[in-house]
Amino acid sequence: MYKLKKLIGIIKSSPKALLFHPKIISLILIILVVFGLSSFYVVILKDLPNPQGLKNYKVIPVSSEIMDRNGKLLYDIFDKENRIPIRIKDLPEYVKQATIAIEDKEFYKHGGISLVGGMIRALKDTIILRKGLQGGSTITQQLVKSALLSPERTVTRKIKEVILALWTEQILKKDEILELYLNQVPYGGSAYGIEQASRIYFNKSAKALTLPQAALLAGLPRAPSRYSPYSDPEVAKRRRNDVLAEMAKLKFITNEQKDNAIREDLEIETFKTKINAPHFVFYVRSILEKEYGASIVEEGGLKVTTSLDLDLQKQAEATLSAELEKIKKLNVGNGAALVTRPTTGEILAMIGSRDYFSSPSGTFNVTTALRQPGSSIKPINYAIGIDRKLVTPASVFLDVKSCFTAPGQPKAYCPVNYDGNYHGLVQLRFALGNSYNIPAVKMLQLNGVENFVASSSSFLFTSFKDPTRYGLSLTLGGGEVTMVDMAQAFSSFANEGIPKKLVAVLKVEDKNGNVLYEYKDNNLVKNIREPINYPNYLNITGNRAISRDTAFIISHILLDNNARSAAFGARSQLNIPKHVAVSVKTGTTNDLRDNWTIGYTPNFLVAIWVGNNDNKPMSRVVSGVTGAAPIWNGIMSFVIKDQPDLWPRKPDSVVGRQVCSDSGLLMARSPEGVESCHSRFEYFIKGFESVSSSVKSTKEFIPVSKDTGKMTTVEDPSHEMQEKTVIKDGISTYCVDCVNDFGPSPTLTPTP
Repeated sequence: MYKLKKLIGIIKSSPKALLFHPKIISLILIILVVFGLSSFYVVILKDLPNPQGLKNYKVIPVSSEIMDRNGKLLYDIFDKENRIPIRIKDLPEYVKQATIAIEDKEFYKHGGISLVGGMIRALKDTIILRKGLQGGSTITQQLVKSALLSPERTVTRKIKEVILALWTEQILKKDEILELYLNQVPYGGSAYGIEQASRIYFNKSAKALTLPQAALLAGLPRAPSRYSPYSDPEVAKRRRNDVLAEMAKLKFITNEQKDNAIREDLEIETFKTKINAPHFVFYVRSILEKEYGASIVEEGGLKVTTSLDLDLQKQAEATLSAELEKIKKLNVGNGAALVTRPTTGEILAMIGSRDYFSSPSGTFNVTTALRQPGSSIKPINYAIGIDRKLVTPASVFLDVKSCFTAPGQPKAYCPVNYDGNYHGLVQLRFALGNSYNIPAVKMLQLNGVENFVASSSSFLFTSFKDPTRYGLSLTLGGGEVTMVDMAQAFSSFANEGIPKKLVAVLKVEDKNGNVLYEYKDNNLVKNIREPINYPNYLNITGNRAISRDTAFIISHILLDNNARSAAFGARSQLNIPKHVAVSVKTGTTNDLRDNWTIGYTPNFLVAIWVGNNDNKPMSRVVSGVTGAAPIWNGIMSFVIKDQPDLWPRKPDSVVGRQVCSDSGLLMARSPEGVESCHSRFEYFIKGFESVSSSVKSTKEFIPVSKDTGKMTTVEDPSHEMQEKTVIKDGISTYCVDCVNDFGPSPTLTPTP
């Protein structure tokens, strides 16, 4: 009683002393410990499964469904459980060694968790590098996580995983744990367990696996979709080789065995699972796995509604296959197609290769692979110049023999046109429409390679990084891009200047029907086969790449059949019957390994590529019109069959003027009404009608051949100096009144 009264007295005299009194502190600590232990029991230990049941554990996976936009099934990830148990004693020794080498090198040494390796790395990635909750999982941890725990990534589940791993190590032998692991983990698709994986990938029992086959399978469980030989054979081969290298480091195999195994081809069995739009399905799976993790995608019972339209997909596949059959004699073996809605970014159809099931190379997805775009990149180059007010559609370029030099460049770069000819004085509209190379290179020189590369990210290109890697050939396709990036970049023209990132997933629900994700956009239209009017451009979100004015001008040039008829003819495959307002651009690389056609309306975009997966060149007969264009025409015709013909909307800040057909200068009219030249109509950004390229016209003495009347050099013995009208653009010189190989000589009023 006395001590209690004394304590009360201390509190009354000095209330703050209460917080620091030893007995109070002890009481608080006891309460915290009791509370902590209680919480630990309730949150962690209560309902913790007993790993003793692992020996008889049978997993029942819940299938995840991937649907098209209309609810049609594309792929049921688990149509049925595909697992065939096998005893570890029946497996070749290198099957076990391959798994240990790539998954858990200290497996036979640790007690369930790896503090030095995995856990410290996981903590560093999670806390310091902020990569989200990371796993530092041993084989034992992976087993209990897969067999006994829910797949969510939380700290609580990670603690349970560690406790169960330590517990499991106390009641099971190492080889028992490894056997359970090899029979439990996913190897991709419906292949669960090493035996079923071996039968699916190699059509043999795991007992008969060779060393390179065992190494490939051992590399799959960490990320089955990413390393699948069906998704990307080259990635799978690199992963297999990594496993072999780790086995050699651990002395499981010799360096000679490793080298021999690396030299072996994959030789994977043809994928036979029923699947619609397979390239798209694997594209979607990779997106889902990044967001939710492979285990939830494989076992979580997700219902995924995608942007794809299965009817359109099948029509596109049929068109691609039929047209490729017509040109196979031109050494064209493969093709790819991508159909999107520019305003929303939705992928409506995706064909990564001609036939997914024909061979291992058929699984290659060209739409996501880096390829050279050829001349199809030119609209981006000209758009940058127009947007910077450096040129107008009437600006003139000298399409004559031209050579370009740069510091550090060993020799001059002398581009040629696809047709092998020169075309004299050419206005931008016709230079772009006819896809002439020399004016495009001069446009890039005017823009500057650094400015082009810097601007490329605003068009959502992801491959252009370091401008020092590129030269002026960049505008002719000298850099590599993906078809996905090209579709995003061209959407900026359709969307009045705003590119849209592509979207494949519209909605994700869990197995209980709870919505985990839903893509919302005011321009979403479920039934794309119904007539669609102009989109709501004000609701297109994203960063602007170019002005509305520039987007309109480029779109108008690309739909102008007159602007391209000199090179492609008046009735080419770039014209869609009853739909004249379709903008389109072709591209062919100089080495004839890539051929493109990309076209769009305000509501639809179609991109086509043809070539060969082994990079063999196509026949020289293949061009933008004979290669990809017929496929593009067939698919685009189907897409817009019942759609209104929507012209690009002209902004008020774009005005029309009459310009001289030869010089591109604004037409003048005398007081008597006499026109200064034969004229044509052209669009300009208001206030910049007089902007032109740097072409200058002068009178001067130049060497002219007495034999041919053509401009020559002073080294030519037949030359004589004559006064002529000469046009220069800083790179090339063109004699107006000399004999030329291209058409009539243009006229241009000399500028002082």
